Amino acid sequence: MRAGTRDRRIVLKRAGEPTGTDPYGNPVPGADVEIGRWAEYVPISDRERLAAMEVSAEYTARFSILWSAAVAGVDPTWWIEFEGRIYDIVGAKEIGRRKGIEITAAARADG
Repeated sequence: MRAGTRDRRIVLKRAGEPTGTDPYGNPVPGADVEIGRWAEYVPISDRERLAAMEVSAEYTARFSILWSAAVAGVDPTWWIEFEGRIYDIVGAKEIGRRKGIEITAAARADG
């Protein structure tokens, strides 16, 4: 991965580990984990669809980041903040042997 192509700043997020339980036995979530990274951004598609008489749009993109132990476990339980949008991670795969991670993510146009 060439450094010059990673010119967009993203924030990878995931829910924090529970810090205990409330009086009713429900887990109390910890603080969200936020990891900022420089990424290569490649838009894959933008599409509109009609469902239940409601038009919605979705943006799909691919982000490539350098591998590190902090982001090695990226999976669909994480999400990405990029340019004011929240992208749900659809999939992530390792590039080479710990060289990078390629993340496919989707965001709704209205959110």
